[in-house]
Formats: sequence, structure tokens, C-alpha cells
Amino acid sequence: MSRFNVGAVAAVTLGIFLGATAFTFYFGKGASYLSSDPRACVNCHIMQDQFASWQKSSHKAVAVCVDCHLPASFFAKWRAKVENGYNHSVAFTLQNFHEPIRIHSKNKKLLLDSCMRCHAALVMAISAGHQNPPEDSRCTVCHSRVGHAAS
Repeated sequence: MSRFNVGAVAAVTLGIFLGATAFTFYFGKGASYLSSDPRACVNCHIMQDQFASWQKSSHKAVAVCVDCHLPASFFAKWRAKVENGYNHSVAFTLQNFHEPIRIHSKNKKLLLDSCMRCHAALVMAISAGHQNPPEDSRCTVCHSRVGHAAS
């Protein structure tokens, strides 16, 4: 294959990739995910119930989705946004996700870290009387509906 043909094939391939990426970004409202607006979470129909229940919750007045579901530090937050965005786009494109949607262990850890970031003093006061708290003690065991009120 001549150098011209290789260059042309590379240019066409790159053009197709960039075009598909731009189309997907536009169609999937990709720019909205760069914000902290909770409405970005309902771009996909699967998150409608979570959004509706958050609107009824006690946390609506003090936190949006990214406050609880992403790390607080700048670089960790954007790394998690990119990783989750990629995973979500693959899952929704291939339609291989569980309904109702479930939180994965890595994101559950981020969520629990956020609970502690905001409520550390309260948790310390409550747990002061416990000699050995259970290994799997998690805020969401007892407070599963705090961020998302029962629908």
C-alpha cells in the first residue's frame, strides 16, 4: 500500500472516529456532564426514579448528585467523572446494565466517603460508645433512603 493510501485510510478512520464521537457527545448531551447540575443525571431515562426521589429527600437542600457520588478533590472528581462516564456510555450503548440501576462497590465507597466528609463529627459522637464497630458498618445499611427518599 502506498504512503498516500495509508494516509488516506488513517484520515478517513480518524474522521469517522471524531465524527462518531462528536455525534455521540451531542446526542448524549455530553456537555451537561461537565457541570454539577442534577438534571444531567436524568439525561438517561434509567435515572428518573433516583432524581425524583432525591427531589423529595432531606439532602436536596444541601447536596446535589456530585456532592455525594464523587470525590471532593478536583483531580479525583474529574477522574471519577471520566471513568463513570465511559462505563455508563458503554453500558447504555450496549444495553447491558441492570434495571433498576445499582451502585457498584467502587462508587459505593465514594458515597460512604462523602457521608463521612459531611457527617464525621456526628458519626464520631455516635460511635464513641462502641468498642469494636462491625467491619461492614456503612451509613447506607440503616440510612439507605436518606439521599433518595422513598418514592
